[in-house]
Amino acid sequence: MKRRLLLVSNSTVHGGGYLEHCQQQIKDFFGPQVKRILFVPYALHNQDSYTKTARDKLKTLGGGNTFRLLKALYDHNLVTEIKNRVLQDGVPYMGSSAGSNVATVSINTTNDMPIVYPPTFSAIGLVPFNINPHYLDPDPNSKHMGETREQRILQYHEEPDTPSVLGLREGSMLLVEGNQATLLGSTKARLFQRGKPTTEHDPGSDLSFLLTDAQ
Repeated sequence: MKRRLLLVSNSTVHGGGYLEHCQQQIKDFFGPQVKRILFVPYALHNQDSYTKTARDKLKTLGGGNTFRLLKALYDHNLVTEIKNRVLQDGVPYMGSSAGSNVATVSINTTNDMPIVYPPTFSAIGLVPFNINPHYLDPDPNSKHMGETREQRILQYHEEPDTPSVLGLREGSMLLVEGNQATLLGSTKARLFQRGKPTTEHDPGSDLSFLLTDAQ
């Protein structure tokens, strides 16, 4: 398989600019031979402003609302086209936040509100698992009584035949090259597998097993 993916948890970290925290990884990913990048701005309402922000920085599928992004991809008949170009033609794919969500099996584990309704929650399917970007650990000092991110993902796994979920904390990203997957960035990732204990993975960890183990 020819796929090359860079799936980033978030576009901006506290105290930094747009894509600043992963600028080197992006340059390494695309390399000097790539001269033009197609940016898909559908996740935000103001697409012109969003495109200018991306162009001014590094010039990919970006962050925003996952439901809006996936609906636009289906409306413009781009889901199958992107999948074929990435998996068959070897076109490199980079996504951040919502752009990482839509690269997976489904958007069931997004954090976003369903402000629009795509025809299905099934996404592009470039990898056989789901991602939860911006993954947050529970704050033991918080008085917030709502569900934690972990509780919501565990609820998802109460349903049958649900794939693994990789919780990417802000500052982390996953590099996929063929059947090799490596965690990059400055923070750990938390992995949820249905029927198994959750596990923590350090930057540099080999997560290639996720590409062959759909559960």
